[in-house]
Amino acid sequence: MSPEARRFHAVLRGYAERNDGAIALWGDTLKMDYASLFAEVAYRQERLRDEGVKVVALALDNGVDAMLWDLAVLFEGLTCLTLPPFFSPAQRAHCLEQSHAERVIAEPYLEAELHGIGYRKSGEFWCRTFEGRPSMPSATAKVTFTSGTTGAPKGVCLSADSLLRVARELHQASHATDPRHHLALLPIAILLENLGCYAALYAGATLSLPSQKSLGIQGASAVDAAQLLGCLAVRQPHSLILVPQLLLMLVIAAEQKAFSPQGLRFAAVGGARVSKALLQRAQQLGMPVFEGYGLSECASVVCLNRPGAQRPGSVGRPMPHVEIRLAEDDEVLIKGSTLLGYLGQTEQPEQWWPSGDLGAFDEDGFLYLKGRKKHQFVTSYGRNVNPDWVEAELTQDGVIAQAFVYGEALPQNHALLWPHRADCSDAQLTAAVAAANAGLPDYAQVHRWTRLQEPFTAANGLLTANGRPRRDAIVARYHARLAPALNEETSS
Repeated sequence: MSPEARRFHAVLRGYAERNDGAIALWGDTLKMDYASLFAEVAYRQERLRDEGVKVVALALDNGVDAMLWDLAVLFEGLTCLTLPPFFSPAQRAHCLEQSHAERVIAEPYLEAELHGIGYRKSGEFWCRTFEGRPSMPSATAKVTFTSGTTGAPKGVCLSADSLLRVARELHQASHATDPRHHLALLPIAILLENLGCYAALYAGATLSLPSQKSLGIQGASAVDAAQLLGCLAVRQPHSLILVPQLLLMLVIAAEQKAFSPQGLRFAAVGGARVSKALLQRAQQLGMPVFEGYGLSECASVVCLNRPGAQRPGSVGRPMPHVEIRLAEDDEVLIKGSTLLGYLGQTEQPEQWWPSGDLGAFDEDGFLYLKGRKKHQFVTSYGRNVNPDWVEAELTQDGVIAQAFVYGEALPQNHALLWPHRADCSDAQLTAAVAAANAGLPDYAQVHRWTRLQEPFTAANGLLTANGRPRRDAIVARYHARLAPALNEETSS
């Protein structure tokens, strides 16, 4: 067991020995205290030991079972591959093949799929043998796959020490607000939520793990707002991890008196750029929202605003476990808790990891992101535009759910838009675009837009695993719409 894993294990053992009945895990119905958690994890470690394998894949919905297996794999010193529920069958097959996952613990609906790629069922495990060993660093505790810009996901190999150091720092960052109940809204197969769960257990708090189905969340982007708000009303969590779209949903609900943020003590938001205006709306409602920044290659969070050290519009100061500096072209470079390597590749990662994000520091050390280096486009007037910024403004008022902005070599920028509601009129979309344009300089404004026939999703190949637009794929699919923008009027 690695040093950080031993430390985490000792913390959980301490809570178990205290044996005061404090609830550790709360699934859809099952509740489990810390003593039971510790004993159950040890039992599952034994079962994994009997299997004699190195790589275990988890394809489970959020719940007590998923967390127990995750901890058992971690403490047994094996490699855990986590598969998000919104991955396509082809992506799952790719991940399992690349990692040589000899055992899979999966939801029942995946039975036919696993049979089809050579796995056989034995008790709770799906089993398969592989020739040779995968090209994977020996200290790999977790492989998290990120879709990146291609259809085949890319496996990021991370050590237990890197993962748990980040979890410990997340616990410290929220410590001042003393959150005693964390609810996992995102799939725990997503690294950020996975580490948020570890942080809650570090604190000896209650970790709520309702299934995505019970939360009303389907895939990477479909959410039944009423069902989600109902679950939050029943559970009354103190802390949440949010992506911008979920934050927007809660802000709108709070403004309409359909959600009370009164019990919230700490809500971290990240995964994509967050509009400053949306953060201000949240703060006006009394929501304790703290924007952060991270990437899989650096074991998730590297910067975070926190109580007493918050600067709206920034992603916060660097966390204690990392160093951050800017390259000559303003690319954010990160040192500390970086990946061991990519699965299937032998190249050693650079000591200073190039994030691909452009940034700037203020005089107090807060980092401000200026968009993706590779996403920046140049208009036909020679102006550089980072579309992430414009897209965040377009989606902050509750009318537009998804926006993609394109302007490479064009005199006017063109946006692809998907509304929040099917009954949203073109006039409402036009008004939302105008409202966003009011706060943007002329060269960044959207002058033409197209209403999409379907949203961007991971299933149709237009979103990455963590919900970011796959820009090359979107441009390729909608090129005929985007390119004629030189001569066409605004379309719908």
